[in-house]
Amino acid sequence: MCPPGRKAPRGSVTGRRTARLVMADPVRVTDATDPRLADYVRLTDTHLRRSLEAAEGLFIAEGDKVIRRAIAAGYPLRSMLVADDKLAAIADIAMASMAPCYVVPAVVAERLTRYRVHRGALASMRRLPIPPAAEVLAAAERIVVLEDIVDHANVGAVFRCAAALGIDAVLLAPRCADPLYRRAVKVSMGAVFAVPYSRLPDWREGLAWLRGLGFRLLALTPDPAATPIGQIAADGKMALLIGSEGGGLSPRWLAGADQAVRIPMSRQVDSLNAASAAPIACYLLAPARHDAS
Repeated sequence: MCPPGRKAPRGSVTGRRTARLVMADPVRVTDATDPRLADYVRLTDTHLRRSLEAAEGLFIAEGDKVIRRAIAAGYPLRSMLVADDKLAAIADIAMASMAPCYVVPAVVAERLTRYRVHRGALASMRRLPIPPAAEVLAAAERIVVLEDIVDHANVGAVFRCAAALGIDAVLLAPRCADPLYRRAVKVSMGAVFAVPYSRLPDWREGLAWLRGLGFRLLALTPDPAATPIGQIAADGKMALLIGSEGGGLSPRWLAGADQAVRIPMSRQVDSLNAASAAPIACYLLAPARHDAS
């Protein structure tokens, strides 16, 4: 034991334990205007969050499961905001991190973020550089390419199905929504950290570039003249193109694809949204990868 009034030598067991306990001490905050909580202000304000996240290089992870997945993927933790009744669920993360853990009453969290923090914990994470598209595709065989999908929930849903169904990578057109926006991360349940992704630097020539890498380009469309996707031979390198919520794929990308494919439907339903269509198409294009058990 270290005598009272003296610091334990660096590297000693007592010193390490003391440092660990200091790092674990929560910071209790009762004022929603406390400047230390700035990362979490008005999370429902889309314009504010986009500008703040771009300027500060941060994103918000919600729920202990998603926070753990972000940390495991290598994203540095800036801080955590935890409702006082949920601290036990996140205590081990606080113990292992030097980042501050702010503990607030649930009503303060709601006043601060402008929505009910159902999972009891938020984390402000530092972004990592997005790798070049060529690097992400180096060993990929099955990829999904999103053109101008602007709904963050749809982007998160596509990442979740891509992770579950063995898709190797996701590419985003330049105007596609940010997969690390809070809503996308939440809907994906952290799958945005599991699937490699990048952005196409050039929308106009992006498909020609993908074809040059050996990918067969399949444009998902509700067009009745398109080939049912279940009839496509699931071999070789394939890129599934999925378009925006309103108009679907642009005429340029439809014309630039190697083949138009559709999901057959009944009862006069003419289309599914991206969040529903993506898992069906991904499943049918990668049947050999699924665990039959």
